[in-house]
Amino acid sequence: MCDQCPKAADGWLGWIELPPPAPVVPTGDWIDLTYPVSAEMPCASIFPKPSFQRLRSLPDDPFNVTEIRMVAHSGTHVDAPLHYFAQSPDMAAIPLDRLRGAGVVWRIEAEPDQVIGADVLAACRPLLRAGDMLALDTGWAARFGTPDYERHPSLDVEAAAWLVERRIKLLACDFATPDLVYHLRQPGFDWPVHRALLSRGILICEHLTGHAALAGRRVEFQVAALPIVNGDGAPARVMARPVEDRG
Repeated sequence: MCDQCPKAADGWLGWIELPPPAPVVPTGDWIDLTYPVSAEMPCASIFPKPSFQRLRSLPDDPFNVTEIRMVAHSGTHVDAPLHYFAQSPDMAAIPLDRLRGAGVVWRIEAEPDQVIGADVLAACRPLLRAGDMLALDTGWAARFGTPDYERHPSLDVEAAAWLVERRIKLLACDFATPDLVYHLRQPGFDWPVHRALLSRGILICEHLTGHAALAGRRVEFQVAALPIVNGDGAPARVMARPVEDRG
């Protein structure tokens, strides 16, 4: 698959080749892993907060109409390769099979500002399979609304490379970014985790919540991200349900 993908000079390497999806057998109901879309949803401090304004209101008008202004990377959302690579797919060009499928939820006990290495990921269970989606439950969703939410954990470059080697198709995290937290970045910082994953078409979903109930399980994900033309990211309604682990 990737042999036919054009290689852009800016670092886009094409969609990583994945095996055909295996059938899954659900063992439970769908769980919503999405923050409600509102002015209070999580948003990185470097971006403007979302705003909502009623342009028409009942009963003075015949209907309600709301104008929404928000950065595409507010709340629960997906990053497209275009987020970091100019000659790469936007949100509208992401194939549907990259936004749904089987995967795992891993619980990682993390501390503020902790950098998670490949050794930590390698110890997690259930085992990760090629083509899986991976959601990290570090407990950070429970810290939303507190000062600690801005001191979230992150992955190091080796952890990102480890995930690329295992050919996952999406990484989801319960905080703002898998790259180093803002206040620890040094001059010249270039978002190496985003670049390592997105260069191979491994999507990134940020600000996940509610998945602690599925920690340590194999699951099926649905990541309903909006197909925004020229979109570097998009809000997403994310759901998951437990499935049988067939080894």
